[in-house]
Amino acid sequence: MTAPLSGRPIRSYVLRQGRVSPAQQRYYEEGMPRWGVPYQSAPLDLDALFDRAAPKFLEIGCGMGETTAAIAASHPEHDYLGIEVHIPGVGSLLKEIATRGLTNLRVIRHDAVEVVRDMIPHESLSGIHIYFPDPWPKKRHHKRRLIQPPFVHELALRLLPGGYLHLATDWQDYAEQMLAVLSAEPLLENTAPGFAPRPAWRPQTKFEQRGLKLGHGVWDLLFKRRETARSAG
Repeated sequence: MTAPLSGRPIRSYVLRQGRVSPAQQRYYEEGMPRWGVPYQSAPLDLDALFDRAAPKFLEIGCGMGETTAAIAASHPEHDYLGIEVHIPGVGSLLKEIATRGLTNLRVIRHDAVEVVRDMIPHESLSGIHIYFPDPWPKKRHHKRRLIQPPFVHELALRLLPGGYLHLATDWQDYAEQMLAVLSAEPLLENTAPGFAPRPAWRPQTKFEQRGLKLGHGVWDLLFKRRETARSAG
């Protein structure tokens, strides 16, 4: 996940040397050849990837994979492509795929901005999920935040007309930035007067439930690709 899309990239993540459990390592090594998608600098044939024609959804930043796997399990009629850079999270997501027997979920371990730019065809996605991206709370680090105008424009181009972009964060100032950036994108329109209620398709994580009990806020944003381009006037 980098921004901007040209010039010197600014990463929105840091690859830390975190601990990888033996199970995560095993599922990573065994699962990537089966369900992993190597990065390539050419568009994917998404129907060929899943061996069928079905609505396609992209999730950026799968974390430990529970939400991604739960959504895919709840909607076997849809296909899901998850992007995550951290090996423990990829290993955990691959474990979810294996233990749940999911056939409609694939994983890319690579920078999301490059994947979107190089691998995802225009107007190919029915939806994009970005849940709780790194908020980079210090002001001097805000330039590292994933949700920036150039990247949002690229995401909008990958949506089919009527397809949606769904974001969620538990940092209010990031939520306000997200709302401003998405509202300024001509290809998108808000489905709510401001922030949206949590859609039924997004499960609440244990972390989120714990935060809500402590009085912490969570903000959802649900925008859709316009059926026709908005007039410049």
